[in-house]
Amino acid sequence: MQTANIQKPPINKGIVFWLKNNLFASPAHTLATILVLWFLVFSIPAVIEWAWLQANFSATSGRECQQSTGACWSFIQHKYRMILFGIYPFDEQWRPFLVTLLLIALIVYSAIPKFWKKSLLAVWGIVIILCGVLMQGGVFSLSYVETSRWGGLPVTLILSIFGIVIATPIGILLALGRRSEMPLIRTLCIAYIEIIRGVPFISLLFMASVMVPLFFPEGMSMDKLLRAQLAVIIYVSAYIAEVVRGGLQSIPKGQFEGAASLGLNYWQTMRLVILPQALKVVIPPLVSIFISVFKDTSLVVIIGIYDLTLSAKAALADPIWQGFSVETYVFIGSIYFVFCYAMSRYSRYIEQRLDLGTQR
Repeated sequence: MQTANIQKPPINKGIVFWLKNNLFASPAHTLATILVLWFLVFSIPAVIEWAWLQANFSATSGRECQQSTGACWSFIQHKYRMILFGIYPFDEQWRPFLVTLLLIALIVYSAIPKFWKKSLLAVWGIVIILCGVLMQGGVFSLSYVETSRWGGLPVTLILSIFGIVIATPIGILLALGRRSEMPLIRTLCIAYIEIIRGVPFISLLFMASVMVPLFFPEGMSMDKLLRAQLAVIIYVSAYIAEVVRGGLQSIPKGQFEGAASLGLNYWQTMRLVILPQALKVVIPPLVSIFISVFKDTSLVVIIGIYDLTLSAKAALADPIWQGFSVETYVFIGSIYFVFCYAMSRYSRYIEQRLDLGTQR
């Protein structure tokens, strides 16, 4: 009786084995590796020289900075408060700074699984009230600051965080409504989703800024920041609805039949059986939407709201410090990157925690 030839698995033989199998596995891989290495060899030294070796960290004016051949990080040192907090009153900028810390702490707190309890809703309510009191003032001996003077990173966080938090349940309801057996509800949800997804976000912002006030009686108006927030919620909820609908369609029919056999009604079936599975499936596209929302809040500059981007432009308008836009956009780009990268890594953590696509 002959024994079958059993092939042994390949043995990792160190760095040479790794390089051969990952960077030089084929002629195409080899060419791509050479091109990338060529680009890095020529770009990294130039970036280091501009950003560090020849950079100016101690200039007191733009004229001094212009004499250096590298970056002028002194501009960031002198204008970081304008970039981060916009035209908010200078002596009161500790308030938006505290709001920024509260919002970041709230997101970190909410991301820890052991805090996923009903008390989390109370924490959100308390933090929202504190942020509103700190930013607007008018109580507790805090001077009143109208929303037109809010700006910078707090505004970006407020628009993105509250836009995502409010739009997510609305998007889930729209997805359920689109799959409803009631024709009127299904038609309305389809019309809402397709119309909103069929127009650019900029047009919604213009509608919120220009058209919405026309529908109010004379003497009444809605705050511009609130209108922008509503535009973000309307836009994001339509995209979330389509993503969730895709997740719902991936659930086998047997899951619905099993829930029905247990005597669960529609909402119990969705809450306990279907939605938990559907939302696990759509974690990656949902996080992609969240990242896109955080970046797309920069479009509110077109209606005159001082988000992080417009605050940076206001800092560049200083005649004493002109011509350093590269350093400014590298700075705010780094802020956007940190938040977006954190969201992407957290998405990976949630996928691994739920064993989504990692177990075979």
